[in-house]
Amino acid sequence: MRARVLAAATVAVLLSTGTAVPADAAPPAALAPGVAAPCPKLAAPAVTRPPRPTPPEAVPEQRTVGGEALATPGLVVPPGTPAPPPVTATSWLVADLDSGEVLGGCGPHEHATPASVQKLLLAATMLPKLDPKQVVTVTRDDLDIEPGSSAVGLLVGGRYPVETVWLGLLLQSGNEAANLLARLGAGSAQAGVREMNAEARRLGALQTHAVTPSGLDGPGQFTSAYDLALIARVCFANPAFRRYALTERTQIPAQPALRKPGFQIQNENRLIYDYPGALGGKTGFTELARHTYVGAAERNGRRLVVTLLNAERRPVRAWEQGARLLDWGFSLPTDSSVGRLVEPGEVTGDGGDGPTPSVGPDAGAALAADRSPGGAPDWLGGAVVGGSAGLVGLLAALLAVGRRRRRSRRRAARWD
Repeated sequence: MRARVLAAATVAVLLSTGTAVPADAAPPAALAPGVAAPCPKLAAPAVTRPPRPTPPEAVPEQRTVGGEALATPGLVVPPGTPAPPPVTATSWLVADLDSGEVLGGCGPHEHATPASVQKLLLAATMLPKLDPKQVVTVTRDDLDIEPGSSAVGLLVGGRYPVETVWLGLLLQSGNEAANLLARLGAGSAQAGVREMNAEARRLGALQTHAVTPSGLDGPGQFTSAYDLALIARVCFANPAFRRYALTERTQIPAQPALRKPGFQIQNENRLIYDYPGALGGKTGFTELARHTYVGAAERNGRRLVVTLLNAERRPVRAWEQGARLLDWGFSLPTDSSVGRLVEPGEVTGDGGDGPTPSVGPDAGAALAADRSPGGAPDWLGGAVVGGSAGLVGLLAALLAVGRRRRRSRRRAARWD
């Protein structure tokens, strides 16, 4: 009992000082269910938004994809690292595009609505299937989008190279371009959404469910910061995507048969103009989803990706919040990790190359224990940042005593 009380007091001190504490950092009696380390937050002005949809019921196996330490609604960062910058996003994740190591996150497996960053799932699904040089004709159904939503300006009966349509999708977030590309890849926009969901499952993005190809809001449409990183990793592995994402401007061709002139469009992602080493990404916004963002950059041969959901643009725009998190990620040692991005097909067995390692609750804990520096106790995993070494040591000792006493009682009970 004394150990549990002291442990509870220690956890309270850690939380009061802003130090992240994993959900299993104390015996169950000492830490109330649902307690999580708070994420550094920027104060944002109140906004009017539609009622938030009820997310699907949490599935433990989905929340531990990539490692047990990622199954938290709060902050998860490597022990001993600087605290990440405060942002307005309610969930985010930073990961290494090449190694797949997750450097940190806030609620990485929390459901949120995607807005136009969902177009990355469309790209991951359809880019390998479509010939960029093919010239396609726009139909009236392709222009069936929400009035006032983002559009490139494609015309019914207009003829455009597929490459131009991709640029319209990624530079101007064209929702009619999304409908067109989904139709081209699968026969109809609805069939394209089904293929997008199949691709999400193959990638291990089990919390992602698309309802529209564009990311325009639809009932039951969700994703997570972790899932977006899986999807973005596939996109940035594609040379065509990298080229499109870094394109600053392009010309939409004239349509002589329709007597319409051509016009120029520009890339809306400010990261490519203002962040050294930027690789591109995708912006998103709806009144329901608020601001969402995916961005990537390279520095000293290291490529990182950041994903943000449910952010506000004041006092700092979403892409700038992403840039600050990228700076934080680049400041960490290259072996920093709290989990990993799973490989395509690894979780579901729906494809992918090579063997399929198991992904379960113990994977993240083992990874965190392997990487705990300075002899930090294994139970800390990858979810502690900063704090007092003496306080952590005291808590570890108390928990060890408690475990030994419980083991002794269990052995005695078996002999009874």
